[in-house]
Amino acid sequence: MWIWLTILGVTWGIGLISMNHGLAMISHSQWFGAALFFALIFTIPLFTSSLIMTTIVLTSAGLVTAVLFQGGQGVGSNPYSLIIFTYLMGEVIFRLKRWYAVIAGTTLAVSLLISSPISVTFSVIYIVFYAIVGVLAYFYIQRWRAFDARYEALLHEYRQLKRKSANDEQLARQEERAQIGREIHDRVGHKLTNLLMQLEVARMEAGTEAVERLDMLKGLAKESLDETRSAVKVMKQDEVGGLPAIMRLIRKLEAENLIKVYFSVKNRAFTAELDVDQTVTVYRAVQEALTNVMRHSPEREASVIFESPGESVFRFEISNPIDADYQYREGYGLQSMRERVEKVGGQLEVSGYQKRFIVRGTLPILKTRSAVNDTDFTG
Repeated sequence: MWIWLTILGVTWGIGLISMNHGLAMISHSQWFGAALFFALIFTIPLFTSSLIMTTIVLTSAGLVTAVLFQGGQGVGSNPYSLIIFTYLMGEVIFRLKRWYAVIAGTTLAVSLLISSPISVTFSVIYIVFYAIVGVLAYFYIQRWRAFDARYEALLHEYRQLKRKSANDEQLARQEERAQIGREIHDRVGHKLTNLLMQLEVARMEAGTEAVERLDMLKGLAKESLDETRSAVKVMKQDEVGGLPAIMRLIRKLEAENLIKVYFSVKNRAFTAELDVDQTVTVYRAVQEALTNVMRHSPEREASVIFESPGESVFRFEISNPIDADYQYREGYGLQSMRERVEKVGGQLEVSGYQKRFIVRGTLPILKTRSAVNDTDFTG
């Protein structure tokens, strides 16, 4: 940018000096026209998303150049506007698409003929030559953009596969830890609890000589039970799913500039007691929904809401903006999400409402099961 800006500044300065036979002879209107040209050039990046505004800015810059360089002193006295028009033509080819480029290029060609910096004949030859080069450059740039888009798509797929591989590996490891924790809880925990009860019965039936020994055995059994409980808690802290894992997923996606997520928690959803299968289901549902947003949404932003109304159910909702005429059909991802949610006793709703695509799931909170698990570890 700075190289082209320097070239344009030098070109404008030499061009105006050669037209007026000296720096002191440059009029205020010419200074104003030069300032207007550079103001238009600086505003081009502001309209990269609007082809119409970019076309207007480039054609306006061409008209300003034509007006200021019109009527040079003699034939061949001021060829500097050719450099400026060459720069503007390059901007047209690089920034505009087919018909916008044709309109802007035609306007610049007419502006070049108006200024006639060298001669009308040479200007026509220059325009024909540049039209041929411009067409070739246009198709080359379009092909380059197609290759660039393909590369970005492949890079995105590679990142997704890499992320999925890492998540699957972590999921398998954490599910194995959760399974081991459940086995310890169901087998060792129950047996230790039963042992404590039997020792208490034996202590009550034994004589005074055996009481001290039974108390010692009961203390050892209680310590073993406490250590078992601690081990199970440590394993559960690293389980996949739940709010911590989902928050890590959201932070990772935002850090890689893949998506912008608005995350909110309502009605004490942080304290909702979900089992392992339910937390895995919520994690996978949010992951799949955000992946769909990155693939299909016109704007890479989404809203994620967790809530637990009445503390009897857990509800998650992922929504993103869509076009007014958007129509969806449930593909493999949504069908798998629905099967996962229904497998753990929940319901999944998918709908489009007020230009937003909404995925809402509701899961029951298994308080009874949690209460039984807590009872198992009470001596």
